[in-house]
Parts: sequence; C-alpha cells; structure tokens
Amino acid sequence: MTSTDDRFAKDWEQLRRDPALSIYNEIITGPVSDWATDFSHMEEEWSQRAPEIWDDLRQRCPVAHTERFGGAWLPTRYEDVAEVAYDTDHFSSRAIIASNFRPPKDIAPVGEVPPISSDPPFHHDARKLLLPAFTRTAIGKQEDATRAFCNSLIDGFAGRDVVDAAAEYAQHIPMRVIADMLGFPPEDGPRFARFVENALEGINRSPEERIESGSQLFNYLFEQVRDHVENPRDDLTDFIINAELYGQKLEPIHVVGTMALLLIAGIDTTWSAIGASLWHLARTPEDRRRLAAEPELMSTAIEEFLRAYAPVTMARLVKDDLTWRGVEMKADDWVLLPFPAANRDPEQFERADEVVIDRKVNRHAAFGLGIHRCLGSHLARMELRVAIETWMQRIPEFTLEDPSAVAWSTGQIRGPRKLPLRIG
Repeated sequence: MTSTDDRFAKDWEQLRRDPALSIYNEIITGPVSDWATDFSHMEEEWSQRAPEIWDDLRQRCPVAHTERFGGAWLPTRYEDVAEVAYDTDHFSSRAIIASNFRPPKDIAPVGEVPPISSDPPFHHDARKLLLPAFTRTAIGKQEDATRAFCNSLIDGFAGRDVVDAAAEYAQHIPMRVIADMLGFPPEDGPRFARFVENALEGINRSPEERIESGSQLFNYLFEQVRDHVENPRDDLTDFIINAELYGQKLEPIHVVGTMALLLIAGIDTTWSAIGASLWHLARTPEDRRRLAAEPELMSTAIEEFLRAYAPVTMARLVKDDLTWRGVEMKADDWVLLPFPAANRDPEQFERADEVVIDRKVNRHAAFGLGIHRCLGSHLARMELRVAIETWMQRIPEFTLEDPSAVAWSTGQIRGPRKLPLRIG
C-alpha cells in the first residue's frame, strides 16, 4: 500500500460535510426537576450522587424519561438493562453516545465507530477482525511495559506528600498503553485527553464547536494513518489499515472510526476505573490494609471494584415506535444503558451497595452485556490490576487529602477527575 492509496483521498474536510453532523436537536441543560421525568446525566448532581439516583429510580420508576436530548429513557434494573442490550431487533447501536444530534439511519449497520456502533449482521464480522489483537495472550505482552510505566509515574512523586491520583497517575496509564498499541507518539497524551473530553463530556456544545472538536480528532487520526502508510510497522494501526472484510480492505471511515473508538474508549473507561478503585481504597482503610496483607485477593478485589464502580453507560436508539415495559418509546428516542446501575441492583447482587473485596460470585456487567460486550476487557483488567498492584506495593498507606476536593466526571463515563491523595 502506498501513500497515494485512494482509499484515504477523502479527507476530513469532506467528512465534516456529512449530513450526519447537521442533524441537531435543541440543546437542553440545567438543574433536574425530577429524575424520573427530567433526568440528565450531564448535570453535576449525577456525577456526585449517581448511586443514590439509581436506587431511588429503581424503587419508584424503573424506566425514567426525559425530553432532553430530543427524548431519552433510562432503565435502572439489571434485567431491563440486559433486555435492551441483547435486543438488536428493536434497538440500534448506530450511535452510542446520547447527545444533541442523531446520525441518519442509513449510517447503519456500520455506524460511526465500528464495531461498537455497528448493528447485525455487520457487527459480527467487524468485531471478529479485531479479536486477535485483544486476546489474553496478546494483552499479556503489554504487562511488563505497563508495570514499568506505572513505576516511573510513582517515581515522579518523590518528595511529595499530596498527589492527584486521577490526573497524575490513572489518566496517564491507558493513554500510554493505547498509544503504544496503536503506534502513536507517546508525547501526544495531552491531545488524547482533549479528544476524550470533547467526545464524552462536550455533547451539549454548539454544532460548530462539536464539528471543530471532531475535526481535530479525525485530522489527527488521518495524520497517523498517512504516516503508517508511508512508514509501515508492526502495530495495531497497521493491522487495521491492512485488514480485509468481505475480500476488500476497510473503507477509510471504517479505519479511522475504529481507531477513534480504541483511542477514546480505551482511555477514559480504564482511567475512570483506576481512579475509582484508588478512591475506594483511600477512603476505606480496612480494605486497603487487608489487600496489602492478602495480595492473593487482588483478582477478586479488582472484579468487585469493576462491579461497584463500573464507569460505562452505553446508549441505543429506538428503531421504531414500540411499547416496552409499559412506556411508549418513539423511533430515534435514546435509551441509556447504565451498567453501573445494573451492577447495584439488589435483585441481582447480595449486599449490592457494599464493596466486598472477597466476593466469590460476581457476574457483573461492567464490560457491558450482549453483542457489544467490551472487546478490550482483557486489556482493561490488565491495566487496572497492574496499576493498583504497583501503587499498593509502592504506596501502601494513603488517604484522601480532602474528600470534598474529589471531582467526578459527568456524562456516560463516570470516574474521578480530581483525586488528591495524601501519600506515605
């Protein structure tokens, strides 16, 4: 493949004129009047009180509704979340971030960021392409480098009493790992953080702002593609560029869409899980000391942190008008799938609101349910385990410097964004 390959002649300036980017609904923000009839996952109250909100809704209104974002629904019981996740006949994945616009239906079955945005039958084949890169064996090859990087971050804390474990530790780990896997410059980490924030927390910005931020991401990805075309190497980007589907190489928008998915989903989800785990250990000294004394509990503790602090809420779009669980859903309504809420459903888990680090049976939904269950679950588990193991070995004693200073993100990925810890 050469740099003149016409698959990549269509640049972002043309892509930004795609009609998918011009279908906007009214932007609606502001305080929530009633979470059952006016919910918004973009409000500060959600970031601070999400578990309480889920519990309240589960008891009095298991399927909440809002007119914001052009109409959206929020089931909170495990069985309801699972039913939508598995039902690809009535719910489309062509866009998985609920926002102030909806892409046109003809973008299906590929979607914006395949395979997570793809519908059957295309989804199966698009996902299968990526499986070899995310096996347990393939991910295991990243562990030594990940551990060395975690240690180097902690080395940088020397002589300090307080560090921001979210911004100075958790955030950097998945950025470095995914950069290494994709063959992107490691020094581009700050750019990755901006891309993540724009994609996941900037959904209420104006159309012009969203198009501009999207252009920054896709321009960057096309730059990386061009560089890999001209300088081939053995990494995940080259793998995607040269992959074939139905006897042909992938369309350019499929290539960069998949790269965008790996870059964004591979960073914020794991960053949030690492931060939430450290937050729990900082505020729960009995668990922290037990884990230090019984390191054999690390695997079950990691699974429990994933259950209790699952970061990801996905979205679906209703395909056609339907009645579901007694509510009247309209075509193109959003349905949010709060896997964190499902993980705290007392009908599914004993002591659902407690963190039990030696929990024996833990079939949580932190990595999703159905055909879109997280492709990178082995990667996320490895990063989370290595990050916590390394921190605990190097910094066994740590506490929250100021509980009120901890800040959690809004939107569909929930995790600490500011986490000041007193160490030593």
